[in-house]
Amino acid sequence: MLAKRPAPTDPVRTRRLVLTAVGPDDLEDLLLLYSDPLVGYWTGPWTPAAVEDWAVHMAGRWQADGVGKWMARERADGSLVGRGGFTRFDLEGEAVLELGWAVRDARTGRGYATELGRAAIAWAGVHQPGFPVVAFTEVHNRASRAVMERLGMRSAGIIRRAGLVEGRTGVHPDAPFALYRLGGVGSEARHS
Repeated sequence: MLAKRPAPTDPVRTRRLVLTAVGPDDLEDLLLLYSDPLVGYWTGPWTPAAVEDWAVHMAGRWQADGVGKWMARERADGSLVGRGGFTRFDLEGEAVLELGWAVRDARTGRGYATELGRAAIAWAGVHQPGFPVVAFTEVHNRASRAVMERLGMRSAGIIRRAGLVEGRTGVHPDAPFALYRLGGVGSEARHS
């Protein structure tokens, strides 16, 4: 008897995490996540209205693209760890899956971003095997770059977009971002 193939929005389970598709019901947890100072620094600033719009938009991306971001919660107690996953993205004329994550300040440095990234890569191997996987971050975000390297991604140059510039305040329209690419996608996560 063949096992049923999981749907793209089925929860993904890792050793410590349960990943569920982001939607409007996640607003309270998203507001908590984006209120963390370090998360807010790299991803913000966020207003409650912007967080609500993003959650609705992400639910729409799951519907339209079959891919999106997940909420990441502890398997043991359901507590919020962060969010992460993919956005279908046009990178200089190439359709790619952009892998991203944000982990609560109190949970950083414990391997959650790497665990989430590995689960996402495995998920892509099942549900989006034709798409290249990329990730990018401001060049001075050394922690995210280290996660990308732990995921087996390789440096692929610099792209420019709105973001932070080391030593300058505020968001700049032409900030340098380190671009990383993954060679191929495998299967390591379990779905349920």
